[in-house]
Amino acid sequence: QVQLVESGGGLVQAGGSLRLSCAASGRTFSNYGIGWFRQAPGTEREFVARITWSGSSTTYTDSVKGRFTISKDNAKNTVYLQMNSLKPEDTGVYVCSAGRLWSNIARDYDYWGQGTQVTVSS
Repeated sequence: QVQLVESGGGLVQAGGSLRLSCAASGRTFSNYGIGWFRQAPGTEREFVARITWSGSSTTYTDSVKGRFTISKDNAKNTVYLQMNSLKPEDTGVYVCSAGRLWSNIARDYDYWGQGTQVTVSS
């Protein structure tokens, strides 16, 4: 059974930092990419960042470039999203996902976690 379990969300003031974790288990992910998406109330799920399982390639949405960094620890089967200089507009539920397509479109991903709430106060 595939499991993606996120952790690390919370409440932080604008300008602060958080590190999200996504622990993956249940199958071999060597041909998968891991993506982070976020969703604020009343909005559609938005792509944030993605990384290949090898860690060799990453992609970010424009609004987080220079502030967020996606990385992974192969030994722990865990993907991280380091978020710095957080802004109120970064608020939302952050969800990690795994998919065989190299894509920033949510429907291209096969597996999803439950999400972790990130709230940035002004």
